[in-house]
Amino acid sequence: MLPEALVQLAKERMAPYPCEGFLPGRGPKHPVLFFVGEAPGETEIHTHVPFSGRAGKELDLFLERAGVKRDEIFISSSVRSRPYQYKTKQIRGETITKKYNRTPTKAEVLAHAPVLDYEIAQAEPEMLITLGRIGWERLTGSKEKITHVAGKIIEQPIQQLKSLEDNAFIFSEKMYRIFPTYHPASVFYNPGLRPVIEEHAYTIRELLNR
Repeated sequence: MLPEALVQLAKERMAPYPCEGFLPGRGPKHPVLFFVGEAPGETEIHTHVPFSGRAGKELDLFLERAGVKRDEIFISSSVRSRPYQYKTKQIRGETITKKYNRTPTKAEVLAHAPVLDYEIAQAEPEMLITLGRIGWERLTGSKEKITHVAGKIIEQPIQQLKSLEDNAFIFSEKMYRIFPTYHPASVFYNPGLRPVIEEHAYTIRELLNR
């Protein structure tokens, strides 16, 4: 459970940005795996459940292959509100303006940094699983392409907010095991990634000896 003061702080830090809602991470106190995604989408903001949309079904398949259950893992994200943008489309001759999901900016990731830092510190997970580029960059600060690191175990410190007064990242003293993989939604626009992601899940199963 997040401290209410921390939730309020995050909302205040996000106020300047086009985002909506707030979705805390979910999972046990000391999870086997700690997943770091990108940001909640429209479905998650309404259900208040991380990965409850189409991507959530793909994540469930991943977990099944990895030999773990949802109640054993913690699911978090780099940004806790839904980043959106307005787009206008013509539908049957009618002009429709609607909110659409978008990739969070670096400023938005930084604004929510205290929340993720707190969750990781409390969870003390055995392994951090980053889902896609945003989660990978948030934890490691690396600009290396996800295609070059996905599926590998990496041991290193992670980025943490230096302080609320000094709005910049520093690296933790503690070393973490990080396993980067692709975001579950990536198979919707690149079906060729499905067997690769499946292999990553089986690798995690082996690492966990399950």
